[in-house]
Amino acid sequence: MSRRRSTPLETLRRPRYAHHLVLLTLVGLALLPIYFMVVNAFKTDADYLTNQYGPPSSGTVDTLTDAFRGGEFFTWLKNSFLLTTLAVGFSTLIAALGAYPIALMRWRPGTVILTLMIALMVVPPIVLIIPLFKMTVELDQLNTYRAVVFVYVGLLLPFSTFLLASFFRTMPRSLIEAARVDGASHFRIWRSIVLPLSGPVLATVVVVQALWVWNEVLVAIVFLQQEGLRSLMVGLTIYRARYSIDVPLVMAGMLWATIPMVLLYLVGQRFFVRGLTAGATKG
Repeated sequence: MSRRRSTPLETLRRPRYAHHLVLLTLVGLALLPIYFMVVNAFKTDADYLTNQYGPPSSGTVDTLTDAFRGGEFFTWLKNSFLLTTLAVGFSTLIAALGAYPIALMRWRPGTVILTLMIALMVVPPIVLIIPLFKMTVELDQLNTYRAVVFVYVGLLLPFSTFLLASFFRTMPRSLIEAARVDGASHFRIWRSIVLPLSGPVLATVVVVQALWVWNEVLVAIVFLQQEGLRSLMVGLTIYRARYSIDVPLVMAGMLWATIPMVLLYLVGQRFFVRGLTAGATKG
């Protein structure tokens, strides 16, 4: 008897073990630093010196509690929460206000402005540090949160405005026109119609911006040079440089720094993918 030939659909359904193996290898490599951080955060210094990559021989939370001693960690944590909240809040508000006329009003400069913002997305932030630093010094705003928040908002706006404008363009024009016929102003339409329908994309913007601001080091270390103004990541970076011999304590601090952003992502994950793909197709 002749063997039945597989159809193209059956061929596509066959498991591709080589691809699965490559994918699992890449996932393992990506998770290796996280594994190293977590297992060593529960070790003593002596345990780490004898067993660097294996699980802790006798798990302890003393290292995790030691990270809070001295008060510096709480100060860095408070500073990071303040910077992240202000920068993300102002950036999201300004981006939402700016995306509305670009996407939903017959505003001729809107396309040009959006094109310029897309171009700004490819500019590395490091090339802007020196001119921004000189401007900050001349305005006597060095070592102030105002300057850092202003820089963060400027760096976040291009991506946020582009994503929100792309989503706003998918909204039914008939809904906007009906509100205009009923006498609603543009601000009322933006507040009562556009924003309530933009929950997924707004959640995505907030999560992406918060992750970036929380983990950002370059701007914070240049513009906030006083000890009491440092953000969490800057404080941990300097602490690691000073006390790199105590690896478990450094890993414990980094674990605590990771938890808030993990919680934020878990809260907004059901909106995250929907928000990123919201403006991909128009419907």
